[in-house]
Amino acid sequence: MNTSNPTARGADPSAHTRIKSRPTPVRSTYRLQLRPDALTFAEAATIAEYLQQLGISHLYLSPILTPMHGSSHGYDVADPTTVSAALGGPAGFKALSDEVRSRGMGLIVDLVPNHVGVADPRQNPWWWDVLRNGRESAYQHYFDIDWSSANGAGGRLALPVLHGDNDPAALTVDRTGPEPMLALHDLRFPIAPGTDGDNALRIHDKQHYRLVSWKAGVCTYRRFFAVSSLAAVRQEDPEVFEITHRELAAWCEHDLIDGVRVDHPDGLSYPTEYLTRLRRLIGPQRLLLVEKILANREPLDATLPVDGTTGYDALAGLSGVLIDPEGEQALTDLSRRFTGHGSDRAWVGETEHRIKRAVAETILAPEVRRLVAAIKRDAAAESFDTLALTNAAIEVLAFMPVYRADYAPLAGMTGAVIAEVEKRNSELTAPLSVLVAALAVDGEAAVRFGQVGGAITAKAVEDTMFYQAARLVSLQEVGGNPARFGHSLNEFHLANTERAQRWPAAMTTLSTHDAKRGEDVRARIGVLSQAASIWAGAVESWLEQTPPPDGATALFLLQNMFGVWPADGRPASSIPGLRERLHLFAEKSIREAGTRTSWEEPDSEFEKAVHGWIDAVIDGPIGAELNDLVHDLAPHAWSDSLAQKLLQLCGPGIPDIYQGCEVWEDSLVDPDNRRPVDFATRTGMLQSLTGIPSLDTTGAAKMWIVAYALWLRRERPDCFVGGCYLPLFATGEQANRLVAFARGRAGSGPEIIVAATRHSVGLVEAGWGDSVLDLPAGDWTDRLTGQVFQGRAALSNLFARLPVALLVR
Repeated sequence: MNTSNPTARGADPSAHTRIKSRPTPVRSTYRLQLRPDALTFAEAATIAEYLQQLGISHLYLSPILTPMHGSSHGYDVADPTTVSAALGGPAGFKALSDEVRSRGMGLIVDLVPNHVGVADPRQNPWWWDVLRNGRESAYQHYFDIDWSSANGAGGRLALPVLHGDNDPAALTVDRTGPEPMLALHDLRFPIAPGTDGDNALRIHDKQHYRLVSWKAGVCTYRRFFAVSSLAAVRQEDPEVFEITHRELAAWCEHDLIDGVRVDHPDGLSYPTEYLTRLRRLIGPQRLLLVEKILANREPLDATLPVDGTTGYDALAGLSGVLIDPEGEQALTDLSRRFTGHGSDRAWVGETEHRIKRAVAETILAPEVRRLVAAIKRDAAAESFDTLALTNAAIEVLAFMPVYRADYAPLAGMTGAVIAEVEKRNSELTAPLSVLVAALAVDGEAAVRFGQVGGAITAKAVEDTMFYQAARLVSLQEVGGNPARFGHSLNEFHLANTERAQRWPAAMTTLSTHDAKRGEDVRARIGVLSQAASIWAGAVESWLEQTPPPDGATALFLLQNMFGVWPADGRPASSIPGLRERLHLFAEKSIREAGTRTSWEEPDSEFEKAVHGWIDAVIDGPIGAELNDLVHDLAPHAWSDSLAQKLLQLCGPGIPDIYQGCEVWEDSLVDPDNRRPVDFATRTGMLQSLTGIPSLDTTGAAKMWIVAYALWLRRERPDCFVGGCYLPLFATGEQANRLVAFARGRAGSGPEIIVAATRHSVGLVEAGWGDSVLDLPAGDWTDRLTGQVFQGRAALSNLFARLPVALLVR
């Protein structure tokens, strides 16, 4: 693909000249995971030309405010008032903005309003001051701290940092710096004025804080979920909002950015009010996206002043439409054999409820205690039985089907859930009445109810249940539902139609820094729905010849191993780093699942057995048979990868490409999906593509499709954001194996047709047969192959070269 010599199939020659003009509207984004050791502002600037040639309009940056030292992700912001010096500081950020601006491109920034990093108090000046001065600190109201005498820490700020019973004895006084500090291993804590001069334990007893065991279930400040190293901040306070958004305001004033992505707004006290204030700050023209995880069939609140979500809802449909429903029964039976359940709707509902209760009673117990105390205050029921009220509140939160129910379209949901809980257990009528009275006040209890509910859902569903279900793990993605075995064509088209009409500038995505597995891994695992009987037979044979320590764990891990296994015939043992990555993934997975081991109480014997089994798989007969199966199904996995990518790139919304995903990628859950990307190789590949690439292990075919789709978005932007969407359907015996739609300018006829193969395994023997797609009038050129079609296009001809087509009138 010679990007400096555009071909007749649609490369835009003006795209490769450096221009100085106002930034173009956001047509597409490319997510960059910045990190001091691999991708700084300066290094991002060096790949701007490559991204411009690829067709990207905007770089979408991970958080750029100063994080904890050594942070590889940036979500643990320690100083929200400064741009990270390790990334290049304000000058480096401006230089990056100038560089992309000169190319007619722009920047989207990732904002983290909910919390700040406090793992090392010395690095967070606000937190340090609060620890040093307690309630007299000028910053104590920045945080959501319970200073009451009944907070479980004697009215002090409890810091859950102790790991063992002997930790208090390890406390010493560090006098090597300008002020004395309490020292616990590598950690340092301030000493309040006038409290020095004794031994470390007695000094500790005089502080405004109290160091407690992380197992004690005591934490007197609101956190990000259950992460004690991330302290929530009170954005509802105008002073907090102003100081934490001062940098953002400057970026907008100096026109350095074109949009904002808001991390976890559901954790805020008043997300709607926050987003309204944020919209006023950034202005009406800049893109505003929210990391909002929508539950099954939950709508995004249309009253919010945002352009849409960051795309998990789109991801579920893009991947789901390629799942073959014919494989559901065989995979359900396999799951039942090795896990005792089928990961079906009943199991998901029961398990979600059970895990939510467990999460609320354990790792989120401090947050639940504060909620119950607020319920008592707001309901004027201080004497009501705490245990009964706690049980009722947890039961309601455990049945809540969404992250939080205080958005406009969900009015009435909390009442419906409370009614259902009361119907199930009439003994809860009295405490539920207290809860209702408190929520009706619309005060602190109502706020905490929404915040705690979201935290419980995140920890129970994405971080636990998604590691327990094992029927088809590609369904277990953030915002997904393992009980729904794929999406029908009709459902897919209607979802796209609504996005085109209601949220035309929402982000769509297939991979993120929070994804459980990358898009191509997910696509390959999804192919198992088309070969369910083959997979079931193989797994039963494998686990008989190499018995695992736990059947459910093995079934879960085998699918993920299949997803990342080399497709070029090489044994997995010969792939640098793959064995280590699989072991790290397995450790995280089994601890998150929490059935046989956990982060809190690791079972070393079980974990050792799992690691031994993984090595036996890699080095033994299972590995050899996996090689053969992956090789046989690889063309179908590549077909699905290209299908979902083209459907995303040309579908409604603004597509985001996660770094490196313009070619095949094999990422598993973080931190695996945050590995540095080899941009030099990708740049060379883009420059060297001169003809239709083969569908092979290089991933060149994916880059070919990405580039042509992005160039088309640049050439005809009005056909995409704000354009129309028209579902298309084939006729013939294999009609259901096509997913296709047309795009065009609003109020005009179709100009672009996107067509993709689905369920390709079933085409191996039968082929496309008499299946055809009737095209609207005109000559239609496939930008990917150069072929021209008119009238009735036989699908066997349409997909003769590639399993997807991008037709332009």
